[in-house]
Amino acid sequence: MRMRTVLAVVPVAEFEKSCAWYEGFFGQPPDTRPMDGLAEWHLSELGVVQVFQEPDRAGRTAVNFTVDDLDAARSELSGHNIASTDPQVVSAGRQRLSIIQDPDGNQLGLIESLS
Repeated sequence: MRMRTVLAVVPVAEFEKSCAWYEGFFGQPPDTRPMDGLAEWHLSELGVVQVFQEPDRAGRTAVNFTVDDLDAARSELSGHNIASTDPQVVSAGRQRLSIIQDPDGNQLGLIESLS
């Protein structure tokens, strides 16, 4: 089986409020809103994040993103009033990780390679 694309689904309780927050997180409005209660950010040809209104599952998701410069990413997020944890060195010293929580408590990790 060959996979072509990854769609990470992030369930949220308050859709419009969450979309505004994710606009700050991604630094842009959603690329598409294919149906009521669903917004998509197309991060690459192979990766899409879907923010989906589903209150019963909100706050139970974790998604990690790789970034080239963790400090710059954290600074940019701070400009949008989005807090992140202090970076931790993980993966036997090969990566740095910082965690952000969206308004529902979904966990978003930013990972920078140190190699």
